[in-house]
Amino acid sequence: MDEVNRPMARKKDAALIEALLFSSVKPLDLEILREVTGLDKNAISRILTDLAAACDEEGRGVVLREVAGGYQLRTRPEHADGIRRLHQARPRRRFSRSSLEALAIVAYRQPVTRAEVEHIRGVDCGAVLKTLLSQGMIRILGRKEVAGRPMLYGTTREFLEYFELRDLESLPTLEEITELEGEEPGAETRGSTSAEATVGRHEDAEEE
Repeated sequence: MDEVNRPMARKKDAALIEALLFSSVKPLDLEILREVTGLDKNAISRILTDLAAACDEEGRGVVLREVAGGYQLRTRPEHADGIRRLHQARPRRRFSRSSLEALAIVAYRQPVTRAEVEHIRGVDCGAVLKTLLSQGMIRILGRKEVAGRPMLYGTTREFLEYFELRDLESLPTLEEITELEGEEPGAETRGSTSAEATVGRHEDAEEE
């Protein structure tokens, strides 16, 4: 390709990738984008980097986020009220404290059994786990090879998408959670910090 047409082709490729991200309800990973566009992954990565920077620098109404192993265009949090009014949508899903605590335990301890979750929380968790399953936050990974072969639970891709996590490695450490506990409540995602901190406190108690 000659130097004159190269910038035009790159601009066309970038527009295609932006259109694919805009039209998809799920995050798109590099492999899917490669299959659809025919571009190599390095070229796609460069376009995604430029797109993310443009969204931030130009103050667009959407931002590009890397979540659940893929990339997704998302509206900015500060526009949530306006979007909700437009669609007359229900407020963002909220979790009870018991659900958050159980979800945090599954996230940090997976694969984990119901008995192990209940040992940490100290209460029956059957109903809570059933609710989290129905919400798509956790899934059954298999069975533990012990007496009774209890089911093993783990988090889902939807869990990563909902909490805007790139992968499980993006979960905050217990040290970071302790620092967050000192902040004033406000942001909705901070609601999970108390649950995560509970996991840490139980871990400390078990080690004593």
